[in-house]
Amino acid sequence: MPDAKPLTSLDEWEDFVGDVYSTPLKTQDQFRKYDDPARSTVRDFYRLNHQYQTLDFAEKKRAEFTGLNRKELTMWEACDFLNELVDDSDPDTDLSQLQHLMQTSEAIRADGHPDWFVLAGFVHDLGKVLCLFGEPQWAVVGDTFPLGCRFSEKIVYAEYFQANPDCQVAEYQTLTGIYSPNCGLRNVVMSWGHDEYVFHIMRNFLPEPALYMLRFHSFYAQHRESAYEHLMDAHDQEMFAWVKRFNPYDLYSKQPTPPDVDKLRPYYDHLFKQYLPEKLHL
Repeated sequence: MPDAKPLTSLDEWEDFVGDVYSTPLKTQDQFRKYDDPARSTVRDFYRLNHQYQTLDFAEKKRAEFTGLNRKELTMWEACDFLNELVDDSDPDTDLSQLQHLMQTSEAIRADGHPDWFVLAGFVHDLGKVLCLFGEPQWAVVGDTFPLGCRFSEKIVYAEYFQANPDCQVAEYQTLTGIYSPNCGLRNVVMSWGHDEYVFHIMRNFLPEPALYMLRFHSFYAQHRESAYEHLMDAHDQEMFAWVKRFNPYDLYSKQPTPPDVDKLRPYYDHLFKQYLPEKLHL
C-alpha cells in the first residue's frame, strides 16, 4: 500500500477541505471544480484513501489501536509528541501542531462556549499521532465515511472508490448495506483515521456532544451534505447539531499569528485537571 506523492503536510488536506466546504455551501457544479494540477498530491491522497479504506481494514485497525497500549503521556507530553509532525517543507505555516490546536480551542473559548467544548477543540487532532506510529497519511486524515454500505457520490473524489474491493461485495452495494435503516451511527463502522482514534482516547473523559465532535468532525458527507440520513437515528440528529457547531472552528480558525502557549498554559492546566487523568493512554 504505497503512500505515493504524499501530502507536503497533513495541513494540506485540511486546507483543501476548508476550500471545498467553504461557507456558504457551494452548488454541486462548483463543488466538483477542485480537480486541477495544483491539487495533484491531494488527488493522489484521496485515490489511496478511497482504494484502501475497506470494512476489513477499518475493523483490523480498531483491533490494533483501540487497546491504547502504545504510550502513556501527560496532555502536554502528548502535544510535544504530536509536534514531531511539523514539516519544515510546508511553505504555508510556521505553526506547530500544538499552536494549531490552541488556535482552534481559543476561538471556541472566545465565543463563550462551555469548557468541555474548548477542550474538544484542543484535542480534536491529537489522533494524528497515528502518523508517528508508522501509519500512512491516507489512514490518518481524510474525509470519513461509513463502510459496509454503498459509498455516497457526495464524498469528495467518489470516483476513486471504483478501485475499492468493497465495491465487489454485493451485500455492501445497497443504501444501507449490512445495516438496518436508521440503526444509529453507534452501530456503523466508519473509515479509520484520527477521528476514530481520538474518540477512543477521550471516550471516558468528555461529555457525549464533545465525543460526537471528535468522532465525526471529518464526516463531511453527512454534516455538510446530509448524505447518510438513512443510517442516523434521532439521537444522532440531536448530537450532530454540536458537530455542525464545531465544524467552523475546525476549518476556519487558522491565523498567521501563533497563540502565546506559555501565557495560556495555566488555563489549560486547569482544564486538563478538570477532565483528564494525569496520563493519557495512546
